[in-house]
Order: sequence, then structure tokens, then C-alpha cells
Amino acid sequence: MSQLSTKHLLGIKNLKEDDLQLILDTAANFKEVINRPIKKVPSLRDITIANVFFENSTRTRLSFELAEKRLSADVVNFSSANSSVKKGETLVDTVNNILSMKVDMVVMRHSSPGAPHFLSRNVKANIVNAGDGTHEHPTQALLDSFSIKEKLGDVAGKKVAIIGDILHSRVALSNIFCLQKLGAEVMVCGPITLLPKYITSLGVKVELDVKKALQWCDVANVLRIQLERQQIKYFPSLREYSLYYGINKKLLSQLDKEIVIMHPGPINRGVELSSDAADSEHSIILEQVQNGVAIRMAVLYLLAGTKG
Repeated sequence: MSQLSTKHLLGIKNLKEDDLQLILDTAANFKEVINRPIKKVPSLRDITIANVFFENSTRTRLSFELAEKRLSADVVNFSSANSSVKKGETLVDTVNNILSMKVDMVVMRHSSPGAPHFLSRNVKANIVNAGDGTHEHPTQALLDSFSIKEKLGDVAGKKVAIIGDILHSRVALSNIFCLQKLGAEVMVCGPITLLPKYITSLGVKVELDVKKALQWCDVANVLRIQLERQQIKYFPSLREYSLYYGINKKLLSQLDKEIVIMHPGPINRGVELSSDAADSEHSIILEQVQNGVAIRMAVLYLLAGTKG
């Protein structure tokens, strides 16, 4: 298999296992490229990509932009803050206006779940979901699985605990789908108020005690507390959350085994992760960031092959 079976990357849930493997294998080749002295290849020369972000983002947007430039694509950036969206323009009109300037692909982040799916049905361009509300964040899940495979040799057979604010996380849902398709066992752990009611229907283990979760897993993927998405209080205070669910070096040192610590960023240091844990020998957080560029290069390169 050398081509994706889909024109868009909208989520992991409906992505075929062959597509997942193709993206991971292609990313391995691009990881080699970005570690060469000359990090640029001409693969997407004459392709124009628009990064259309309706939500704030730092690392994801930079990672996509760098991936696009490493592939020699032309890049335009759009943010809604100072755009015609503020004057009432619709999403489809906004994107169609961008596409009329001979743009080939759209990378989109939006606060509404399903926005990239809607767009893919109404515009003529490849769409990459860079995060839609609390729904999915497929490239983050792909780079997380790539990082686990790189560190532990394989994803299949590994035990991965996703710890923290599962309820508001698009990373959690995409990771669950991706890890299970690649053969991993998945557990979610957090306060009961931050676990969606439907979570057991996804075939994951559920644990409320973070110490038991850490004892069980090979990999702890720690999620950020998303206070900006919380309309009500889901726990008494950040101090109390940190006391019961925060992971620190002392906690890791008490484990009689090796463990891998991951985090999609940005980290609330001292809340879900202490600095001595985030910066410890267990952590592969910065490797995740580097691998994000390779994964996004692979996704864009492969989707460009489905154009037309």
C-alpha cells in the first residue's frame, strides 16, 4: 500500500489500519530527513496549503507550518481574530474565498466538533483536522503512537494509561482509537467528574487511583487540565487535583519498573506534572514535539497524493 484510502484526515475513528501504518512508516522516513543537515525536500513544490485556525494554537500550528515548509509547499496562515468571520462570514464562504486563490489543502482547527467533517463535504480541497473542539486531534494521536513505537519498539501489546481531563480532551479520544487499532491496551484515569459517561463503551479500562494506573501501565500519557473549557467546577481546587492526580518524581521513583511519561502540551507545571517529572529520564515530551513535524509531513505528503 503506497496511497491513503481517504482524501482527508478528519479523525482516527474511521481511519483504516493500513492507513495508520502507512502514515507511521512514512513518518519514519521523514524523521530521518529532518535530522539531516539539509532538512528540506521538494515533495510538495507547487502545492499551496492554508493553515486556517479558528482557535489559538502555538505548537500544533508551528508544527504544521514547519512540516509544510520542510516539504517545500507554499504556506498561507489565517486566524479568525482579525478576519471577515467577525463580520458574519460563514465557514464555507471563508474557506472557499481562500481556495479561490489557488490553495490546494486546508489544515483547520475549530472549536466546534465536526467542523472539518462539514467542511470536507462542502469545499473542493483536502482537509486536515488540526483539532475540532472536544472531538478529535488525529495528528496528535499519530505522533503519540509514533513516539511510543520509537521508544518501546512497538505499540502492540503495550499498556497505555491516559491520565487527567479526559472529558474535555480531543487528544484522549483520538489516542484511544489509534492505540487500540495498533494493538495496545488502554486505560483512562482521572477524577470521576472528568471521565465521560460513555467512556466504558470504548473498551477501555477505567481507574480512579493514579498510583494504580501508574503501576499498571508501560506508558502514562498525561493530559492538561483544560480550565478554559470548564463552565463549572469539576474538582475543588488545582491544589487538590495536584495532590490526588499530579505526577511527580517521588511517585515515579516508588514504581519498581521503567515507565514512559508523555504529555501533548502545554504543561500546567505543578498541576498535572511536576517539573522534576516532566524533565526526568522517564519523559519523552520533547521527542513527541519533534515527531509531530515528521507525522505532519507524512500526512500532508500522502494526502497530496490523493489530490484530484
